[in-house]
Amino acid sequence: MTKSPRIAFIKARWHADVVDQAHEGFLAEAAGLMPGAQVEPWDVPGAFEMPLLAKTLAATGRYDAVVAAALVVDGGIYRHDFVAQAVVSGLMQAGLETGVPVFSVSLTPHNYQETALLTGFYRAHFVEKGAEAAGAVARMLEVGARVADLDRSAVA
Repeated sequence: MTKSPRIAFIKARWHADVVDQAHEGFLAEAAGLMPGAQVEPWDVPGAFEMPLLAKTLAATGRYDAVVAAALVVDGGIYRHDFVAQAVVSGLMQAGLETGVPVFSVSLTPHNYQETALLTGFYRAHFVEKGAEAAGAVARMLEVGARVADLDRSAVA
């Protein structure tokens, strides 16, 4: 990719201390993989709000990719696995409808208790997942550039 990519990074605010680590991991890895990348953070109340914002941001044409991060835990009110499925499906749909790659760093642990040990584990895990997301974004932007080159050569 010749130009510096613009990337929107959506962060759910539930468990922000954990979720923010994905953003930090993403920024650190993106600095090496996509020098000059402009990563713009966006905050939403929870995971359920991420797909709509992802689609809205992607549809602006301003971003080359959108990443969304959340920690979806069992809050006892509704099944967290249903929420997580809806979120991931919505993020996928946003990418398919806009043609802008949309990535999920949304994790749904089976058993999460806000203890120092588990919170520390998930904070470190989200750093890794954020870094992995940066790698996925870089690869998909390269693929997108190759496809665009194919389109240009077909016209020539």
